[in-house]
This record gives sequence, C-alpha cells and structure tokens, in this order.
Amino acid sequence: MLDASERARAAAFGNPRGQHRFTIAHGALRILAGRELRTRPAALTWIPGRYAKPELAPPWSGLHTSLSHSGDLIAVAISTDRPVGVDIQHLVPGLDAAVLSARFFPPDEAGYVAAVRDPSARADRFAHLWARKEAVVKAAGGRLWPNLRIAVRSRDVVSCAEPASSHRVADVTAPASFRAAVSLTGAAPFVVEAVGGHDALSCDLAAEQL
Repeated sequence: MLDASERARAAAFGNPRGQHRFTIAHGALRILAGRELRTRPAALTWIPGRYAKPELAPPWSGLHTSLSHSGDLIAVAISTDRPVGVDIQHLVPGLDAAVLSARFFPPDEAGYVAAVRDPSARADRFAHLWARKEAVVKAAGGRLWPNLRIAVRSRDVVSCAEPASSHRVADVTAPASFRAAVSLTGAAPFVVEAVGGHDALSCDLAAEQL
C-alpha cells in the first residue's frame, strides 16, 4: 500500500531491519488514517506543509497525522481538527543524560535530570522531556534544535520557539523502557485514546478537542 516514494525511501536503508521498520511504520500510518477517513490506505497522499511537515493532500487535508519510531516500536497520532505531533523514545543504556541535558535543555530541566544518581533514572527523565519537546515541535512543524530549550517539564501548555506558537502536550503510556508524548496545536484540552498493537507498538492516538 506504500507509494513509489515511500518504497524508494524504504529501499534506501540498505538493510532488511531498516526497510522492515520503515514499511511497518508507514503502512500503519496509512491503515489508521484510511480507517478514520473511510478510504483505501493506498489512495492517501502526503505533501510537504508550510514548514515541510508532511500533510495529507486534499481531499483529506482535514485530518492531521504524525509518526515516530524508536528502537523496535512505532507510534502513530491522528487528530481530526488540529495539527498533531507524537514522539516515542527508547531509553538508551549508557547514555550520558546529564551531559546531554546540560547541553540542550534549559537549566531547570538539566538540573532535574542530573538530580538523580542512578543512570537509568537519568535516562528515563531525559527521554521523558525529550519526547515532550519533540512532540511539540512535530505539532508545530518546526525544527527540533531551536526548540530544545523550550520548557516542557510539568507543563500542559508549551510555547514553541520556532515557529512561535502554543501547544498542549500530554504524556502517553508506553511499554517499559520507552517514553512517549503527544501534542496538539493550541491550548484547548484534548482526549487521548491510546491503543497498543502487537510486537511493534502502533499507538493510535486519536486526539479530539473537548
């Protein structure tokens, strides 16, 4: 059900594992979006949006989607009326989370990560904050690096730096050793319905405004 561009991108990985992961991720996105739109998954087309974020082409442009993968898991987010971003992060063993947080995060968040001595706890806090930041950036359609210093800890509404905009973000329950978050453009609350798949995690995050 993938289009020619997606098949070419899958083949470019050059290894079966990468090709398999890409194919499942993009196939899951098509299946879930097609289910919501009541159309064939293979008929859907994505085009670059205002900030190069992939957007569904007309006549399906009213549905917003986002895709993330880390380790052997994927997450797909679908929103019926607002731009959406989703991110899932695998906790990396041996990651020097304190050093990375000091480099990329604001001082308060860097201190939060460094405050625990256990390396696994540091990695958990780092992945938690990173997933929230990347979910916001994906909803905004901006670049990650200019936005890593935005504050996301213990905040429901986050101000994105580039492009300047407000987004509501929420944590999503993920399997052990993973952290995930979803974000929608605007400050209005939303409801997250998370559905876990088998083997590769396919999180259908249907976010609708209350």
